[in-house]
Amino acid sequence: MENKIIVAGIGPGSGEYVTPAALNKIRLAKFLVGGKRALAEFSTANQITCAITRDLDAPINFVREKILLGEVVVMVSGDPGYYSMLDLLRKNFPPSMIEVIPSISAMQLAFAKIALPWHDATLLSFHGRQPARAALEYSAGKILGLLTDAEFNSATISKILIDCGWSGNSSVTICARLSYPDEKIFTTTLEHAAQSLPVKHCILIVK
Repeated sequence: MENKIIVAGIGPGSGEYVTPAALNKIRLAKFLVGGKRALAEFSTANQITCAITRDLDAPINFVREKILLGEVVVMVSGDPGYYSMLDLLRKNFPPSMIEVIPSISAMQLAFAKIALPWHDATLLSFHGRQPARAALEYSAGKILGLLTDAEFNSATISKILIDCGWSGNSSVTICARLSYPDEKIFTTTLEHAAQSLPVKHCILIVK
């Protein structure tokens, strides 16, 4: 039986959101891949590790080498099925070699924090990309859940949405540092957010 690549979601940030299934695999791993923060929090001295950085060839090569020797666990933030390294792993290894342990994404947590169902929401990402204008355009009753980054932040995205037909009085909830002690969640209008200091790497919920 071939060794498996275990893609373990570690949640939105705080360790209390990591599922027991993921934590068990991480603790038992001989070969462990993850971001520097995740490795600092979860790895042990007896594990052989590889950090995920901007050089994505390095972790892929690490997995390709170590999978011949045993199971490799790849930690990804949030849920593996939502904008994670799972895409890249599937491009380099057959799906039959990959086992995914799902987790809670920051998007899920943001909607939960404001007690808003998200089954009818349009979920889009501005993290390193820009969604098609048609997906952003206003329509009655539409709810947007948006991932952001440093460039596309609370201010720049609010301006884009107003340009896409949203009223400046539309509600936008800004969710930053979710699950951490300094978590900050507040609701304002698109017009106010567009003119305020930008909040970066957050979740925006617009309705």
